[in-house]
Amino acid sequence: MNIGLIGAGSWGTALAILLGSKGFQVTLWIRRKNLLEKLSKTRENSDYLPGVYLPENIKLTNNLEEAVREKNLLVIAVPSHAVEELINKIRGFIGEGTIIVNAAKGLAEGSLKRLSQVIAEGLPDDLSCKVAVLSGPNHAEEVCRFIPTATVVAAEDENIAKTVQDIFMSSFFRVYTNTDIIGVELGGALKNVIAIGAGACEGMNFGDNTKAALITRGIAEITRLGMAMGAKRGTFSGLTGIGDLIVTCTSPHSRNRYVGMMLGKGKSIEEIISSMKMIAEGIKTTKAAYLLAQRLGIEMPITDEVYRVLFLGVKPQDAVESLMKRDKTREIEEMAFD
Repeated sequence: MNIGLIGAGSWGTALAILLGSKGFQVTLWIRRKNLLEKLSKTRENSDYLPGVYLPENIKLTNNLEEAVREKNLLVIAVPSHAVEELINKIRGFIGEGTIIVNAAKGLAEGSLKRLSQVIAEGLPDDLSCKVAVLSGPNHAEEVCRFIPTATVVAAEDENIAKTVQDIFMSSFFRVYTNTDIIGVELGGALKNVIAIGAGACEGMNFGDNTKAALITRGIAEITRLGMAMGAKRGTFSGLTGIGDLIVTCTSPHSRNRYVGMMLGKGKSIEEIISSMKMIAEGIKTTKAAYLLAQRLGIEMPITDEVYRVLFLGVKPQDAVESLMKRDKTREIEEMAFD
């Protein structure tokens, strides 16, 4: 098995370590030449995962063709907004029958499409490739240190999902399969929006009651949108739904929670972004989710308020008050998605 892994951020590096630890030949593409030089000398990605070292069987390159050509499996681990451009660059290097695994979480900004759709539509028409998605409550900081973790690989073709499952499965990384690729992708993308809200509540010194309410109502509105887009309700009760939502709303590793915390403390979104090394996908995803909900006529009150805070300058305190003063309703009615 010859694997190409595109993207040397925290998640791409963690996945490279995982696959390298299983003895696979992995070629890791690194966009920045200065980071490539540093990694080549030290084998440590100190920018993202300090104290963790790459196995020697991981080859490092800045050449996209070298990372993609003649690979059986191609893993995409770049920021969501870069996926479409990346596919356009590498489409000519991808071989027949290559399995492409998307590990990025987000939605396309312009088209509002899921990333697996962006990848599939960017491939040559005559190329027989299968696209799968890897998603779950998987912080890179823990996966790279072999801390027990569970995840989901989704593909429309169950045999493809099982193939990817076998490749990634290890004694510390348990992989489940799912054919609901829509639900798996949406759960992974939309939980970042709710995590910004959860972080804001923490930044405003609210308590556990608030966070529990936000997580619970957050999964309700994620499920509403997901089912309107063709996902299965049960998917949102699993690892890529409530599982990923819990970890992203509560973990100190969560970038989106951090963004929300700083907003809750009174920082502007411009200040927050400029102070961060890594990208918080939830910022762009909030806008896409807001527009999708508007297009489909789906009620997503938490997403609406996070959007107003991020893009319309509404204060987090006012957004919370708006949520609390919504019209009275019965939970059982709101949860009845069928």
